[in-house]
Amino acid sequence: MLNRKLRYGMVGGGRGAFIGAVHRIAATLDGQCELVAGAFSADPEKSRASGTDLFIAPGRCYATYEALILGEKALPAGVRIDFIVIVTPNHLHFAPAKLALENGIHVVSDKPATFDLAQASELAALVKKTGLVYAITHNYTGYPLVKEARALVRSGRLGAIRKVIAEYPQGWLATRLEDSGQKQAGWRTDPARSGAAGCVGDIGTHAENLAEYVTGLKIRELAADLTTFVEGRRLDDDANILLRFDGGAKGILHCSQISVGEENNLSLRVYGEKGGLEWHQREPNTLLVKWLDQPAQVYRTSGGYLGAEAAAAARLPGGHPEGYLEAFANIYRNFAATLRARAAGRTPTALEADFPTIEDGVRGMAFIAAVVASNQANAAWTPLSY
Repeated sequence: MLNRKLRYGMVGGGRGAFIGAVHRIAATLDGQCELVAGAFSADPEKSRASGTDLFIAPGRCYATYEALILGEKALPAGVRIDFIVIVTPNHLHFAPAKLALENGIHVVSDKPATFDLAQASELAALVKKTGLVYAITHNYTGYPLVKEARALVRSGRLGAIRKVIAEYPQGWLATRLEDSGQKQAGWRTDPARSGAAGCVGDIGTHAENLAEYVTGLKIRELAADLTTFVEGRRLDDDANILLRFDGGAKGILHCSQISVGEENNLSLRVYGEKGGLEWHQREPNTLLVKWLDQPAQVYRTSGGYLGAEAAAAARLPGGHPEGYLEAFANIYRNFAATLRARAAGRTPTALEADFPTIEDGVRGMAFIAAVVASNQANAAWTPLSY
C-alpha cells in the first residue's frame, strides 16, 4: 500500500527553466507527491545549486540522470523515489525514461515523448514489457470542459463526427529570439535538440493530441505545408495541415509561432451530424455546444450537469478562475491514483487512468514524422505509421 506521499526525482528543471517549475507546482497541488531528489542540470554545479533552492538533501542532488536513477534504486524501498519527472529539451527525453523503466521506476515526461518515432516505439515496448506506468503531460486534456467535450462526442449526441478544426497560434518567435541567448527559444529552434520539427513538435503535437482525445478518432493521413518565415531559422515556425481521420472525418490543423500578438491561443472545434462544440484554452471554463435544431448552449465548469470525468477534474466553485496549472495537476493526480491502485492490487478505474500515456506519445511522434515527410513531398498525402 502507498499510504504516504509519492516520492519523485526530477531530470532537468533547474534554475532558469520554465516547465520544471510548472511540473513541481502541478505535482504538489493535491498533496499527493513530493520532490526528494533530482539531476536538475547537465552542469553539476547548477544541479546542486538548483537542489539547494528546492531544499533537496545534498546527498540526493545528483550530477547526472544516470546517478539519480541508479543511486535512488540502491536506496531502501522506504526511501527511494517512486517515479521520475523528465523536463529536459526533447533530445534528452528518451535516455532517462529508458533507464528508469529498466530499473523499475515509473515515468512522467514532458512532451513530445522523444526525439523521434523510433525512440518512442522503443519506449512503448519497454513500458509493455515492464508493466510500469508512463505518463506524458499533454496537459490540455486535464481541463474539465475538454473532458466534457469528449463525453459529449462519446455519447453520440453530436452524431457521427464530420469535421475537426484544431488551432494553436503563438507569436513569441516572430523574430530571431534564439539569437538573443533566450534559452527556451534556443533549444526549440535547434534541430539537434528539438528534433525534425520546430513549431509542429512544440505546439502542433498539443493540437493533434487534443483533437484525438476529444473525438476518439485517430489521424489516418495528412497533407502538410511547413514554413520557416524567420530568415536563418533552421526549423519550421508555421504549419498548415489537412487531416483525414479514421471513420471518414476531415480536419484542419494549423499551428504557428510567428502569429504576432497571439498568446497560446489553442482552440478546438468539432462538428457532427447533429451538433458541434467549440472550446478555447484562453477561456477554458466555457464550452459552446451548438445544435442543428435548437439554440446554442453554454456549458460552464461549475455546472451541476457535467459528467463524471469533467466534474472530477473541476476544483473550484463557479466564478473562480481555474486553468492551466489545475489542468496540469489533474494529470499528476490521476497518475498518482493509478500508482496507488496498482500498489493495492486493483485495476485503476477509468477516472484514475484518465491521463495521456506512451501510446499518446507514439502517436505524437508519428504525427511529427508524417508532417515532415509530407512537407518534403510537396504536401503529399502521407499516412501515419504507429
